[in-house]
Amino acid sequence: MSAGDTAGGSAGDTAGGSAGGSAGRPQARTTGRIRAGTAARTTGRIRARAAGGIWKQSRSFEPAVRLLFLNQLTINLGFYMLMPYLAAHLADGLGMAAWAVGLVLGARNLSQQGMFLVGGALADRLGFKPLIVAGCALRTLGFGALAFAQSLPMLIAASLATGLAGALFNPAVRAYLAAEAGEERRVQAFALFNTYYQAGILLGPLVGVALTGVSFRLTCVVAALLFAALTLVQLRHLPVRHKAAAPAARGEERGQFRTVLSNRTFWLFSLAMTGSYVLSFQVYLALPLAADGTAATTALFVVSALVALAGQLRITAWCRARLSRERCLVLGLGLMGAAFLVPAALGRPLAALLLCAAVLAVANAVLYPYEMDTVVALSRGRWVATHYGLYNTVCGIGITLGNLGTGVLLDATGWSAVPWLVLCAVGLGCAAAMAALARGGRLAERPAVRQSAEEESPTRTG
Repeated sequence: MSAGDTAGGSAGDTAGGSAGGSAGRPQARTTGRIRAGTAARTTGRIRARAAGGIWKQSRSFEPAVRLLFLNQLTINLGFYMLMPYLAAHLADGLGMAAWAVGLVLGARNLSQQGMFLVGGALADRLGFKPLIVAGCALRTLGFGALAFAQSLPMLIAASLATGLAGALFNPAVRAYLAAEAGEERRVQAFALFNTYYQAGILLGPLVGVALTGVSFRLTCVVAALLFAALTLVQLRHLPVRHKAAAPAARGEERGQFRTVLSNRTFWLFSLAMTGSYVLSFQVYLALPLAADGTAATTALFVVSALVALAGQLRITAWCRARLSRERCLVLGLGLMGAAFLVPAALGRPLAALLLCAAVLAVANAVLYPYEMDTVVALSRGRWVATHYGLYNTVCGIGITLGNLGTGVLLDATGWSAVPWLVLCAVGLGCAAAMAALARGGRLAERPAVRQSAEEESPTRTG
């Protein structure tokens, strides 16, 4: 009510001065109360949605969006039940040399990161569903091949197929989710999406360790069957978003890459956000090396996933009620940098590392929905999947270079405070860069530009 009273008072003074005394004040106070009531109801609805829980909030979306949530849970469940144990299978089960193990694992990462832009461009040209289905089908084949491959060429081929699959469906899924959720609910949809994403990361290794205890081949077969089932479910139930072809659109399609690659603000945003991916990845690099133990490493992953699962919706609701999108981005990046002050100050005890991982998870929960929303905003509704593909490619390159730099730094300085302070500086520097973009008004959402004469309309296939 204080905000409403202030608004009512100032508006009343203006109205009274122009209309001869107090005639405008009652109307202004009424307007202030209405605004305050509207703000209170909006905040209340946000809190109620957060309190509603994951399942209740999920059910508030259309079936297509709910299927995309299930899609991401299953994708991560299948991926993380297999990939963490692939290196051990190659080295111990097949007796491969370390260079060969690195080649097989690197082939997957190269094909995925290198083809994200192509996958996003194809999704914008052909529609989101075909790329999602094709990616899941290809990963079915890739995981199935890993179950029986014995030679290095077959293993590389299977690994390449697995990576290419991710490049096909990842940009398409995010662009589809953004389109289905709509501008008003995009942030909430991506917050839920991240919750399902993290649930898959948490459950996958637990299922994988049980299956791999029997045999790695069984793990591969089960993962392949999961993706096969997901492929069939989406073929049957995921709506198709048809594009109405128009002669005027052909010239614009030829300029698809030029439009995306010339988006200077998007490039600056992507480069600023790359630091967040480098810092987040330290849960898989610097923190496990500092923890020095399987049990401690497992604890890091569990804490990260549980914080995301328990806090994502509440954190997003809090941010929506109090902060703009731009401030959320700056806050998240700043928190990521600040997380590394804990091991810089306290050293390597497990409690310090767990606290660092928890703060990183909170920062990611702040960032992710607004990060995904900003990609759509900066694309202005044009070639959204292509923008997501380019964004993933830029961040993937950043992760590779960042991990290389972190490794060199750790080798050079050991476990002094220096590596942690450098990581902290990366986060704070990215936060400063994002704040500069926000101050210049570059991150403000502009009116969507219709993608030529193409209009997408969802229709159900079954």
